[in-house]
Amino acid sequence: MNEEHDYEYEYDDQGEIVYYAVRPNKTQIKKDMAVLFALSEELSELSAAQLKTLELPENIHKAIVEVSGMPHKGARKRLLKFITGQLHKIDVEPILEKLARMKNKSAHAVREHHTVERWRDKLIAGGNEALTELLNEHPHADRQQLRQLLRNAQKEAEANNPPKSSRLLYRYLKELFKVDGETGFEDEQEFEDQDDAEIDDDDGEDDLEEG
Repeated sequence: MNEEHDYEYEYDDQGEIVYYAVRPNKTQIKKDMAVLFALSEELSELSAAQLKTLELPENIHKAIVEVSGMPHKGARKRLLKFITGQLHKIDVEPILEKLARMKNKSAHAVREHHTVERWRDKLIAGGNEALTELLNEHPHADRQQLRQLLRNAQKEAEANNPPKSSRLLYRYLKELFKVDGETGFEDEQEFEDQDDAEIDDDDGEDDLEEG
């Protein structure tokens, strides 16, 4: 999105061609800068691992790392404007392409992880019936290990204890379904923690009653 000038020409009194630059459209420049500012904010929300894959110029990379830890105040906005100005000096298309691929990959991984979550919750709520359904779909699964993990998770839920066994069940199912990939979270634990919080807020009581 580097600023470009269009060139026009006319003839002078001697019949010579004179070139001159046409001033760029200020409205378009403002739109371009707004897009780049939004990109700066989006980059500031990426994890360190995600940011590294973009292979940004060093000065931009350092500024984004710095701004990501700043409170939403004036200093943060000024640094975002600095990043925007630096992005304006380079070709951002490769960055946008990598970012788009990253989003698609992350979205796919999140969908897979949610499949694991649904099966975990279904097993805890449905018990042996849900376990039989799972084993019919995945006959190579370790029946004995699954039963033990499920019993522990159900007891844990009934006692309203921290979800240690529930997480172990989640991880076993993740391996069973061969789920991997980036979820957009810093690590798997953060992903699981958010999921546990959502369950507690939305329907944790129902799960305990059914379990």
